[in-house]
Amino acid sequence: MPNDTFPSPDTTPAFLAALVEYTDDGVVSTDLSGKVRTWNAGAERIFGYTSKEMVGRTLSILMPGGTGAFTPVLDRLRAGEQLDRIEAVRIAKDGRLVHVSLMGTAVRDGNGQVVGALAVIRDISAQKRSDLQREATEARWRAIIDSAVDAIVVIDVRGRIEAFNRSAERMFGYTEEEMIGRTVNTLMPSPYREEHDGYLMRYLHTGEQRIIGIGREVTGLRKDGSTLPVHLSVGEWQVGGERHFTGILHDLTPRMQLEERLREQTALARLGEMAAVIAHEIKNPLAAVRGAIQVIGGRLPAGSKDAPVVKEIVARLDALNDLIKDLLLFARTPQPRVGSVAVLALIQMTLELLSKDPSFAGVRTLVAGDAPLIKGDAELLKIVLQNLFINAAQAMQGHGEIRVTIVPGDTIHEVHVIDTGPGIPSDVREKLFRPFFTTKSRGTGLGLSIARRLLEAHGGSIAVASPEGGGTHVTVTLPAL
Repeated sequence: MPNDTFPSPDTTPAFLAALVEYTDDGVVSTDLSGKVRTWNAGAERIFGYTSKEMVGRTLSILMPGGTGAFTPVLDRLRAGEQLDRIEAVRIAKDGRLVHVSLMGTAVRDGNGQVVGALAVIRDISAQKRSDLQREATEARWRAIIDSAVDAIVVIDVRGRIEAFNRSAERMFGYTEEEMIGRTVNTLMPSPYREEHDGYLMRYLHTGEQRIIGIGREVTGLRKDGSTLPVHLSVGEWQVGGERHFTGILHDLTPRMQLEERLREQTALARLGEMAAVIAHEIKNPLAAVRGAIQVIGGRLPAGSKDAPVVKEIVARLDALNDLIKDLLLFARTPQPRVGSVAVLALIQMTLELLSKDPSFAGVRTLVAGDAPLIKGDAELLKIVLQNLFINAAQAMQGHGEIRVTIVPGDTIHEVHVIDTGPGIPSDVREKLFRPFFTTKSRGTGLGLSIARRLLEAHGGSIAVASPEGGGTHVTVTLPAL
């Protein structure tokens, strides 16, 4: 049975010649000097030169660098090396640049000697243009995604993260390199982490949308283990029939903080109204009652058993009067009368006044550092310092050391108040600035709340920490003059 599949030996040269002539690729052969021997129709289409124009000329005419760029390639072919799929740029007859992929091999004679070279050249200019357009599109979209304020996370149908923009990095504390390939439930606390895979599979099987196109408030999990409230919007898209999901996460923390401040301001407004009534209806009568009690106490005979009772009544009235004063100060924080204040002098004066208090009898105070003048109200800042120093003395039960360090800065000065007391447990620290919260047997629970409000009115701040070794470290910031 004759073989009709392959050409017979006597027709093979013609078959190969036809194959070379009609292929879309350029097929070029040269001698050892690089002069063209054969130049097929594919090469004519790619470079614009006819076979007549190219035979006898060297291929350096196609090289952007001329002969100098062509020599290394020719040397490799002379040495019998094979060139496998090299991408390069060549110059066409009309001067345009052509991106090509080429393969080259040495041509040997019957004795195995290299006598020339054969190159197969493919025009990949269209592919390169497509690649450049795709890269430009990807770069453009990447720039948009990375400049987005909200976190953007892309996942596949298995929940594995494919993209993680810079806002997501800032929001969750992970880098994109850390998150690519990990499952998105890494960003969820329990029990949502365990439930997420079930939600995804149910949607893929039933098409029931619970979040896609709707959005809802969820809880996110940062790298450090802390959580944050976020609003999640999810969109679905497909590439090559494969589904992908894009999640846009907006941090709700600022909104919740604003809502909390609005609630606090509303409560403070009502508190202010109540405080005004208390001041009018109670404060003045309270002063009259205290005066009357003191008069009665003054008439008691020496050694009377009722004298301690009178003293206790006066102390209770004074405590009630202090509560009313704190309540008024907290509810109606006065605007600072800004002037130039010397921080060191203010601290020294406050400590000098408190040194006469019996609770400071066993307390040593050390002051270090200095700072330029600040903008502030000396009287209001004195209230802040008194609160901090009294709290420190009470924490040490009247025995220990208070170190005050002033650290100057260009725009912000810091005042550090450190005591040698037992420190503050973390659960208590979280509530320190909550109005009316106190761990003392007697106290209004407004001291630190007032201190923070007065500092915020100055454009400053306050933070409280407890080192592992014990003690409490309070940091106050104040704006420079």
